[in-house]
Amino acid sequence: MSEPSPMDGDAYIETMLKGFDLINKPMLNKGTAFSETERDLFHLHGLLPPHVGTLEEQVQRRVRVLRAFRTDFERYAFLRDLQDTNETLFYAMLVRNIAELLPLVYTPTVGEGCQRFSEIWRKPRGLFLSYPNKHRIREIFNEQRFDNVKVIVVSDGERILGLGDQGAGGMGIPIGKLSLYTGCAGIHPDSTLPILLDVGTNNQERLDDPIYVGWRHERITGADYDAFIEEFVAAVIERWPDVLLQWEDFAGRNASRLLERYRDRLCTFNDDIQGTAAVATATILSAINVTGVELTTQRIVVVGAGSAGCGIAALLLQAMIDAGASEKDARASFFLIDQVGLLTEGMPNITAAQKPFLQAREHVQDWTLDEQGKFGLLDVVRNAKPTALIGVSGQAGAFTEAAVREMAKHADRPVIFPLSNPTSRSEAIPADIFTWTDGRALIGTGSPFPPVPWKGALVPVDQTNNSYIFPGIGLGVLAAGARRVTDAMFMQAGKAVASMSPAIGDKHGRLLPPVTQLREVSIAVADAVARQAQIDGVAKACDAATLSKKIRSLVWEPHYVPYDVEKNPRPGDERCTK
Repeated sequence: MSEPSPMDGDAYIETMLKGFDLINKPMLNKGTAFSETERDLFHLHGLLPPHVGTLEEQVQRRVRVLRAFRTDFERYAFLRDLQDTNETLFYAMLVRNIAELLPLVYTPTVGEGCQRFSEIWRKPRGLFLSYPNKHRIREIFNEQRFDNVKVIVVSDGERILGLGDQGAGGMGIPIGKLSLYTGCAGIHPDSTLPILLDVGTNNQERLDDPIYVGWRHERITGADYDAFIEEFVAAVIERWPDVLLQWEDFAGRNASRLLERYRDRLCTFNDDIQGTAAVATATILSAINVTGVELTTQRIVVVGAGSAGCGIAALLLQAMIDAGASEKDARASFFLIDQVGLLTEGMPNITAAQKPFLQAREHVQDWTLDEQGKFGLLDVVRNAKPTALIGVSGQAGAFTEAAVREMAKHADRPVIFPLSNPTSRSEAIPADIFTWTDGRALIGTGSPFPPVPWKGALVPVDQTNNSYIFPGIGLGVLAAGARRVTDAMFMQAGKAVASMSPAIGDKHGRLLPPVTQLREVSIAVADAVARQAQIDGVAKACDAATLSKKIRSLVWEPHYVPYDVEKNPRPGDERCTK
């Protein structure tokens, strides 16, 4: 049985909770917006100040407090407290102020939130499944309040953004991602569940911290780790056979293999691999409207050949093939760079995901090795003459001035995407890129950056963030009742975002819609994803009008509804009667 929560379409809800018990339910708490009648019915007089307010007044009051804080971390902590106190108010603030709050709820501020998670943890949200409790996972899942769960975001905290192993602090990522599922796509918060798999940490700073809230143990690896993951997934399938499970911020050595292992056993995807690929593809497709360089003739350098970089290359490769390029020619258009330099044939320790993108030795035989004996970014740019440069390396400054200036010699409108998060890990700063390319670059960043002053004007910087993709993926999956998430669904998600690019009708327009339109974007993505799920045979077919109606019916708008006392409560039942 689930706990009470207001849903769209409810004229009112009934609950047996009263007094502190009612106020302490974040999804039911209205604060000062409880009416006089409700204060009578639920014994709230004295617990609340006498003023009876509205949701809009509460939003204005909380926004004023938010803006008075000195640092973004303080704002992050304030918003986390608000979410754990009054979820309707939290989401009303987020939806009405998405451009201002998105960087606070998620990147870049969530990075510091994960690093300092133990400082601000106060109230339970989501589930910490620690390795010592592996035998209790099913028992933990069996709580009544989880009956309505439809979307899970899970992390093991090992590769948080570009910050590395944060252990239990990685819980900030699932919490933040699911906040965007609701804020951007309207998926009801009561149907979401953040989970942190606490298998220890190798971050000595966390282990030495006396206030660290996680399991103080080095990370479990190998067969023990795999067995723990298997126990978790099996328990998820048993408890929620139709759930959507999103993997988030797992280390590269685990991310791809876990996705491949489980993608055909339940409805699941990895946002770092597939979501990042979709938004990068969307932005490249949008850039074509400005550069005029067709997709089939793009030459793309990807710095960071881990799971995210390979995911981007794989989706763009398929897009090129779909656009008419041969597979051989399309593969030759990619230049992946890792710690060992440009990936070429014959190199040891090449992963399965990297293998399709190895450059032939004869293609690079006349190139110049750097002082470390590898083909570095500058030499790759000098010889490959790329039209697009994408960074997912987590290495600040990886896009050097020399390399960017060299690229600008050969590309009239160089497309440059430093996508690593948080801001401190960005491969280059937009202002520098503009300077090095004489203002000609088309820039997309993983985290938000302020507009760049250039020749008397302020040039906005597109935030090429996964928030354009994953909320709509979730909404589309739920609306279609999809049993699996296919690669084609991500391709269609990217194309849906690209179709809304302001640059389509204006070469001076932005590559991506403004974040203030993320709800409209998510609905468009959901429609494309749901239709593709039907085409791929992983969802039941229905007509377009029915599908569109279903999508919109799932979009929850934060609002208060009247409460009444439950007439015939059953023992142990706290559910609302709608």
